[in-house]
Amino acid sequence: MDHEDDKYEWIVGETLIDYNKLYTYSDYLLWDDDKRRELIDGIPFLMSAPNRIHQKILGSLYIQFAALLKGKTCEVYFAPFDVRLNADTYDNTVIQPDLVVVCDQEKLNDAGCKGAPDLAIEVLSPSTSSYDRNLKFNTYQKYGIREYWIIDPVKKTLAVHILTEGNYVTYPYGENDAVSVHVLGGSKIDLNEIFEG
Repeated sequence: MDHEDDKYEWIVGETLIDYNKLYTYSDYLLWDDDKRRELIDGIPFLMSAPNRIHQKILGSLYIQFAALLKGKTCEVYFAPFDVRLNADTYDNTVIQPDLVVVCDQEKLNDAGCKGAPDLAIEVLSPSTSSYDRNLKFNTYQKYGIREYWIIDPVKKTLAVHILTEGNYVTYPYGENDAVSVHVLGGSKIDLNEIFEG
């Protein structure tokens, strides 16, 4: 994750991105340089490529969630997958969580998800840790994502945030725990499997 604090603009194809301006999803669609970005309250954030451990954990998570959801109406997706949190209003917040679970089929289209998914998961890396724990935490809480998981691959921990009366309540887990997925009625994910190796 890189906001490029020392730069206030960069070229995307023929489009100039300027940090003194706020952008919408329509602008986001014009950025054609194949770099991954998120848009939060109109401000673009450049995303760095994930490392091998990040991808290994994400792959293991996806396999477990896909098995849990087989034959159910909820669906799981991994990044890059656009989630437009305020598509029906300002349409200026487009995120790409590492993994999302969406249970409302009406929110899904070929472009991604319109509205809050039921669950968002972020796997921390050195360049995203502060962003995921602060800006994304506050954004996910604000837009009503019911459950938010933050996985720390170095410490082998998971913080599960459950939305309760508009605010997240946090539950910590370690590498040997089996974790109930709140939005899936208590179905369990084995953390030992995702942290092994």
